[in-house]
Amino acid sequence: MQSLTPTARRMKAIRDKRAAMTTKRKARKAQNQRIGQKSDSDIHHKSDGSIERVSIKNNRGNFGNGTKNE
Repeated sequence: MQSLTPTARRMKAIRDKRAAMTTKRKARKAQNQRIGQKSDSDIHHKSDGSIERVSIKNNRGNFGNGTKNE
């Protein structure tokens, strides 16, 4: 968990909420719900709009590139 100041935590919550409510993100969430989640994998949305089921480790770890530079 991140150690953020109270002000930074509030600002991050606002940014995260705004990002989650974009039209593109809402469409992806709806699509994931239609497909159905499994406990052993994630659904990855590729840049061309297609999807594939990948391991949780790869999807959340940016496919070996880490998440610090995203």
